[in-house]
Amino acid sequence: MPIIVDSSGWIEYFVDGPNADSFASAIEDTDNLIVPSITLTEVYRWMLREASEPEALAAAAAMKQGKVIPLDDQISILAAEISHRHKLPLADGIIYTTAKHQGAELITQDSDMEGLPNVIYVRHSKRK
Repeated sequence: MPIIVDSSGWIEYFVDGPNADSFASAIEDTDNLIVPSITLTEVYRWMLREASEPEALAAAAAMKQGKVIPLDDQISILAAEISHRHKLPLADGIIYTTAKHQGAELITQDSDMEGLPNVIYVRHSKRK
């Protein structure tokens, strides 16, 4: 089954946080990995701020090993509806909607999405 790793999972993986192993198999299974373009944006921005441009570029290259799904008009409108219905922040709504649109599971540390259908929630631990 296709899987999407939320931005929090990618960051956890890249910084080798305590939950990195929870996301590793999904990230390393590039044949089934789907990457919403907003996730690429969020992770790249975070890496620029917290690490360096070379590390941000390396992270983006790793993420692009999966199938990157652009934010189109259909996903945009559905994301607005789903975000409103589930009271999700905009980026989370786009990521969740992309998962639904692609028939994928979503793995995340984001508690806003805990309990939603086809979401695998990994409780966030303190970083090393």
